[in-house]
Amino acid sequence: MSRHKATIMLLEDDASLGLLLTEELELDGYRVTRAGTVNEARQQLMEETPDLVVSDLRLPDGDGLDLLKRTQADGHSLPFIIITAFGTVDQAVDALKAGADDFLTKPLSTDHLRLKIHRLLTQADLSRQLQQFLADTGADESLGLIGNHESMVRLRSEIRQIARSSAAVLICGESGTGKELVARAIHQASERSSGPFVAVNCAGIPGELMESEFFGHEAGAFTGARQARKGLFAEAHGGTLLLDEIGEMPLGLQAKLLRVLQEGMVKPVGSDQEEPVDVRILAATHVDLLKAVREGSFREDLYYRLETLSLRVPALRERGDDVDLLAMHFLREAAGRHQRGFLKLSDVSSRTLLDYPFPGNVRELASAIERAVTFCEGDTIQPEHLPERIRKRQSEPATPKSARLGGSMSEWPTLDKLQQNYVRDVMQAVGGNKRRAAQILGINRRTLYRWLAAGELTGEGHSESLGEP
Repeated sequence: MSRHKATIMLLEDDASLGLLLTEELELDGYRVTRAGTVNEARQQLMEETPDLVVSDLRLPDGDGLDLLKRTQADGHSLPFIIITAFGTVDQAVDALKAGADDFLTKPLSTDHLRLKIHRLLTQADLSRQLQQFLADTGADESLGLIGNHESMVRLRSEIRQIARSSAAVLICGESGTGKELVARAIHQASERSSGPFVAVNCAGIPGELMESEFFGHEAGAFTGARQARKGLFAEAHGGTLLLDEIGEMPLGLQAKLLRVLQEGMVKPVGSDQEEPVDVRILAATHVDLLKAVREGSFREDLYYRLETLSLRVPALRERGDDVDLLAMHFLREAAGRHQRGFLKLSDVSSRTLLDYPFPGNVRELASAIERAVTFCEGDTIQPEHLPERIRKRQSEPATPKSARLGGSMSEWPTLDKLQQNYVRDVMQAVGGNKRRAAQILGINRRTLYRWLAAGELTGEGHSESLGEP
């Protein structure tokens, strides 16, 4: 929220303190309205709703908690700070249980109060942005994809256009960006929305079973096939089939998939008869399929058949302030699952999340918020509630460029040493997941395994310290 547009109601019967606080807040650019009694404050609330209330606890005709409870009963949900000269732990607990956002004691630090006000207004504005986004877009318009960044606005527009077609679609993006959500959005926006949506991870099916899983089989087609079974294509008949991690599909099955795309027919294993299927194929991948084509692990004709209609899901680090919006969304969802009340992020937590690159993308953010809600006992998510890898990055001091190669030139690291350090950092960042590390490094896993086995990263012949996936 722009501080220059925020209105603060100050309920304080001490005229000198009220004047001091008013001057301080107005210097910060806020608009301040004053009241000296609960009744006067209620009259003002009937005429104008402020953005935040700062109220003394003891007042001539009641106390600040009375006003808080009455505003809640009247349907107002305002950030509310209670201040008092008679603060006790019990009073603080009562105030927070009643719904106050903070409780401060006198003598009051104006700097502390200003920081609290800024944090609460920012949090309230973020919550309003999320509610406004959901209200403006609705289920049909947002397609279940939250984000105001231009890349997400463009993605939603492309989805609506692609949904009108019946052609196959290739969905590209890093792991954790939400490719399956995009696939579901295409399905829901299409004329096939009343039909089934079937998602299968090609990397999770053993190669020898893939053909049977996709196309079905007849009884006795192979050992263990006691009865006929329809495949995933038949299950998705009339709807949409998502082939996730399509880059893991064997070449032989790729040829049969291409034939299904061209002719709309499948042949169950062990059968001589082809069966028609009406399925829209969506394929998703986090790898460079064109590179796979050059390496001979993916069919060129299938690639160009899929690539005609393609979408790229942006990485979370490319989406700017969408991190805040998504964090609030996941916070609300997690609070509901854990049967918690309204939870909020501290300023430091928000900055910590914004500063982190999220190699695991939206999935990693959702996981981090889930963990934070689990460990947070109060109503505010603090950095210590976030995963260590996220808060560790925030605590690391930035190294000036001029100091990165300090010392004499003879002490500067070699390119090999720089590479070793970089690979080690990547391995640590992904928790030792070699598949993910190889993807980030742009090398195949064989090369990474060779480095680990040879001890090239440590120079000591040991790779265990880098972790296993």
